[in-house]
Amino acid sequence: MAVEQGRRDFLGMAFGGVAAVGGIFALGAMKKSWDPLPSVQAAGFTTVDLSPMEVGELRTIEWRKKPIFILRKDPKMQKNPNRDVVVDNSEFTVVIGLCTHLGCIPSWKPSTQEFICACHGGVFDASGVNTFGPPPRPLDIPPFKIEGTKLVLGEEGPEYAKLVGKA
Repeated sequence: MAVEQGRRDFLGMAFGGVAAVGGIFALGAMKKSWDPLPSVQAAGFTTVDLSPMEVGELRTIEWRKKPIFILRKDPKMQKNPNRDVVVDNSEFTVVIGLCTHLGCIPSWKPSTQEFICACHGGVFDASGVNTFGPPPRPLDIPPFKIEGTKLVLGEEGPEYAKLVGKA
């Protein structure tokens, strides 16, 4: 009888150990399923090196499925201290490239130094300020932070706070 009880105790403890290990793996898998996908995490922050940009160059990048216009202004372009970002003694326009009227993507016209929306004729100057047509407000500024000559989209830094009036 004592041998039978010992065998039952051993089987009970072995089953309990296997169940505990299985439970730990199941909890780990559940936690992993709650974490955001790597592609979603990567879309949260985007770093752009501004140093290789030429004067007058417009670069369009994607951030959170939205086009971001980064324009390095040349000295002839109109300056706007309330909207321009200064990085390493160069002025840049950083805006979300969606018209504030109906969300179309404006195109950059270097000859007139304007963003023009083909949908309803909205016009924005080189700083993204609406100057003509139906857009109710300037192009939106994405949250950003400056780290040396790099622009980090998705993180609110003091430069962004100054532009949007949070400083």
